[in-house]
Amino acid sequence: MKKHYFFILAFSLLFSLFAQAQMITGVWKGKVGSGLKPAKLELKLIQRGDSLFGTSYYYENPTNYRRYAVKGYFNQQTNEVVWWDDELLEAKTGRIAITSPGAVPLLMEADFNCPGGGVMMLDGKAVTKEEQRNKGDLHLDKVEQPQFTDEWNYVIDNYTVGANDPDFIDSVATIHKTVKQPEVVVVTPPPVIVTEQPKREEPKSEPVVVQPQPTIPKETQPVTKSENKPPVKEPAVTVTKAPTIKEKFVERKKVLTTELPLLGDTIEIHFYDNAEIDGDSISLFMNNRLVFEHVKLSDKPYVVKFAVKELTETNELVMVAENLGAIPPNTSYMIAYVNGVRYTANLESTENSSAMIRFVKKE
Repeated sequence: MKKHYFFILAFSLLFSLFAQAQMITGVWKGKVGSGLKPAKLELKLIQRGDSLFGTSYYYENPTNYRRYAVKGYFNQQTNEVVWWDDELLEAKTGRIAITSPGAVPLLMEADFNCPGGGVMMLDGKAVTKEEQRNKGDLHLDKVEQPQFTDEWNYVIDNYTVGANDPDFIDSVATIHKTVKQPEVVVVTPPPVIVTEQPKREEPKSEPVVVQPQPTIPKETQPVTKSENKPPVKEPAVTVTKAPTIKEKFVERKKVLTTELPLLGDTIEIHFYDNAEIDGDSISLFMNNRLVFEHVKLSDKPYVVKFAVKELTETNELVMVAENLGAIPPNTSYMIAYVNGVRYTANLESTENSSAMIRFVKKE
């Protein structure tokens, strides 16, 4: 009986170690970028469903680095991994700093490879998060111990013994949500200088002699023509009420731009102004319901998220132009992340039509 018990215990331990060895969750270290000196990167990834959380450290040495909060997706069917630097959390520069690592946040696409012998790699490409400019190749190896310590260390070390709980991972991720206070500029008005003007002597005025006006008898006073004119009626002014955004949604034709699969836990969509930044403003309707209003497009992404479990089999996301900007029509560049896969589309809305994206659940 004891041998049977120890066999089960040993098998469970080996299975746990094997499962842990094949996880995307963990510490990754390597380099990213092109040129003679690519940036050194330490990455911590934590998997929750098909979503990823963590931190990235771009560093020259332990005293010169930038730390970002990381978000992303992992497709376990294709082993494709997508993540990006979501928010800058920390920036430190030592006394002697030759370079400034991590000055531009990046977006990565890589393949999760396990060739054997405990070796695991992430190989792919990197682009700038905002302009999507190529930043070169990416190669990371999974390592046992991190160089930098933060709140994710405990989650990684205890992931297989309870720390993989989704609520616990979400609670750790909230540490990154910092509220940035608006910059207050105090303007001090210039002092008021009062200059006393010299007094001027007013010239002596001569007495004014008022001549009496002759009195005209009432009978002989002329009658002006205006006294006999009928009152003039002012033209009526018609005020035209501008249509509401919901009325624009109903009246305008919906033009299908693209159809995307609906998989995983969450879909995340980024909207940019697709041309010159000219003040384009949009509203978004999901399944005929207004979900986001007064979205001003720029070169910075406006990010919206939808929980897949709250959507139906077929879903229609419609982009309605609130205005056409300085350069019509209203155009938007969309990046959608679905189950670790990135999709892009150019959307166009006018006074007569609205762009529509259809999401369909796949088995």
